[in-house]
Amino acid sequence: WFALLVLFYLHFSMRVGTAPICSSDGQAGCHVPPLADLFDRVIQQSSRMHGISSDLHSEFEQYFFPSGNIIGKRRCHTYDIITPDDKENAQRLGPEQLTEVILRLLVAWSDPLLPLPWSTLQDQSEDFNPQSHSKALEIPEMVDELKDGVQKMAERMKLEGVLGNTVGYISADSLVPSSTVSFYGQGELSPLYHHHDILYCLRRDSSKVKSYLCILKCTTLPELEC
Repeated sequence: WFALLVLFYLHFSMRVGTAPICSSDGQAGCHVPPLADLFDRVIQQSSRMHGISSDLHSEFEQYFFPSGNIIGKRRCHTYDIITPDDKENAQRLGPEQLTEVILRLLVAWSDPLLPLPWSTLQDQSEDFNPQSHSKALEIPEMVDELKDGVQKMAERMKLEGVLGNTVGYISADSLVPSSTVSFYGQGELSPLYHHHDILYCLRRDSSKVKSYLCILKCTTLPELEC
């Protein structure tokens, strides 16, 4: 009997440990972590995404623009999304506004343009790091996972009365004036410059998302003493 009880306990523990996170109360077969844990999850995801995007940007410049002579428009397809330009302005936004800014940025990057055609670019440099291709392949899935995580976090904030019901589903069509492909493909510059602009913008926007999530956590849960 003791052996059977041990096996039952281990089986139950494994099932609980692998249960998915609930997106709302009443969902069967899932667990509801504390809001602080949900914040920690998305902040960790955003840190990883920003780290990879920064690595890709640096490696791209190192291999294709070692002289630092870069010509690009440096205008991102997310230019029409109004974002706070510093910590103080971000803190002045309410949780609904800041959450919506984060979701808008993430949805805007849910574009089939990524990953970039690294296999083609590798032919242009003998020293190109093949690991960059693997990193680029991770980006689309990371963006989607982070977006889903923030949406679940927002639902949890609504249940706890932190957010109102104004923060809802945001579609890519309602955000981006034109597709990312056509936006960065305009002009007569080499495709290398267009790819550089994409990586520059991805690094910039992923940094914003990471910072805004940290600020949102600290303003929503001041007892954590961030």
